[in-house]
Amino acid sequence: MISEIKKSNTNALAIEVIEGFTETDKKLCRKLFEKKLNLGFESINLLVKIDETKISHSNVKAFFDDIIHLLRNYKTLGNLAIVAHFNVLKALVPNKNLFSAGVHKGRKEHYFDISQLEKAFIFIESKS
Repeated sequence: MISEIKKSNTNALAIEVIEGFTETDKKLCRKLFEKKLNLGFESINLLVKIDETKISHSNVKAFFDDIIHLLRNYKTLGNLAIVAHFNVLKALVPNKNLFSAGVHKGRKEHYFDISQLEKAFIFIESKS
């Protein structure tokens, strides 16, 4: 299940993956993303908070379908913040090149420990 963890009037979208990621979550993510785009934002800064102890309950197909959708619509993705415990980050960091290609276009990605959630919110809500 996903939940929007902080509402914002900016181009920032903050979600948390709780108890895994399902087909329903995939649809909700797309809906939240589209809602921001329909407000006139050209790009969306995204924060994804992941609970490593429960991520094993995720529907792998739904998760990867959503990643593929995100990559196909990469031009609308702004800054990306991943918030998790450091051992999850260790698994994500080798694959970060998946998103790093946008750095030359002014996009940034950053990995935050769960204790740095407020810093992650600041990161996605900043103009830079």
